[in-house]
Amino acid sequence: MLNQVKHLLPAEIYQMLGKLPAEVLESLEEIRIREGRPLEIGFAGGYGFTGESGWMGTNPREAYKPSAEACRKLLERITNHSLYAMEEELRRGYITVAGGHRIGLAGRTVLEDGLVRGLRDVSGFNIRIARDLKGVADQLMPKLLDPIKGNLLSALIIAPPMQGKTTMIRDIARSVSYGRWGRSAGREWPARKVGIVDERSEIAACVRGVPTFDVGPRTDVIDACPKAEGMMMMLRSLSPELLIADEIGRMEDGAAIREAAHAGVAVMATAHAANFEDAARRPVLYSLLEDSAFDLLIELRRTAAGTAHRVIPVKGGRGQPGARSPTLPADWSSAAAQIPAAAVKIGRGASP
Repeated sequence: MLNQVKHLLPAEIYQMLGKLPAEVLESLEEIRIREGRPLEIGFAGGYGFTGESGWMGTNPREAYKPSAEACRKLLERITNHSLYAMEEELRRGYITVAGGHRIGLAGRTVLEDGLVRGLRDVSGFNIRIARDLKGVADQLMPKLLDPIKGNLLSALIIAPPMQGKTTMIRDIARSVSYGRWGRSAGREWPARKVGIVDERSEIAACVRGVPTFDVGPRTDVIDACPKAEGMMMMLRSLSPELLIADEIGRMEDGAAIREAAHAGVAVMATAHAANFEDAARRPVLYSLLEDSAFDLLIELRRTAAGTAHRVIPVKGGRGQPGARSPTLPADWSSAAAQIPAAAVKIGRGASP
């Protein structure tokens, strides 16, 4: 995984990280570089500080501390030596590079009329290494289908950060675009047209508008575009049968998703939330669930065995089931790949 970002890292940092144990490098997820402070890595759900000769541990005092010069080199490489050209990315606080790797930035903000217009004196970097894992959606795919009506169901996929939401929706897009439906009543269905609005360039990892990840042969991508505007562009001109967006949460996102629902287009979207109760506390997500803009709510969790999911049909949606026990699983670490759940009723006066 380290080789995927080799071209970005200053030589001294790359050589140091290259001495880490092979099992750590194979599961590397994050590299956190902070000027004058301990070098930190995230891997396989854990973290550690690192230093000379491949040392790794939890004591920050013994860790290597990147210099101002190393951070300057890193910033030059990720901006291709042009901070001005990356003005919009700096305003948002992250830069996505080829391969879908997102680099979060920390430093001093530049304000204009009380709004953030950019970053200066960048001194912190979080390099999140993108993974394209094929097949992670295989066990979920049959639950995303309405075999009676021959439709795809709309689903909101929620999880805390670093639980595999983007990886999951990329594999869903790929599966639908190839017509890979898994062991389900829809397995003979033809492939469907997919539209991806990739605001952060993480789902398809486009370079000059061309996806570098395999997102399927019947997939169109609008890259680096605000989600709401991109979804409306898709609906107006590209006639998707499935619309995909990552990390929704703004009012305009909700309006675009409702428009897609009214047009009969299935939507798969992700959002940050720990569980259903957490999602219901966010006004935009609550409103979308209340309006049955989504048929399913899907909670993701990373476990020792991989990614587990819990499917919650939303009453009023096309995927409404009969009532079942609403008990949440006590231990996600021993969860199977799918966990049954009750339908949830959203509505004014209803307890979420």
